[in-house]
Amino acid sequence: MDINDLRALATVFTTVAFVTVCIWAYSGKNKKRFDEAANIPFADEPTAADERKTGEQK
Repeated sequence: MDINDLRALATVFTTVAFVTVCIWAYSGKNKKRFDEAANIPFADEPTAADERKTGEQK
């Protein structure tokens, strides 16, 4: 076994890992969790009613 065999194994392992992550990310059973995570930055924004109460403006 020489360095080229090791490089080939590393390439195969990396490709399998990449495909596995892609399948996991685009799996339908994760959609709800990913949609909730995508909306986290907007969860603590004040509403228009909150702005009227405090008198703050954007």
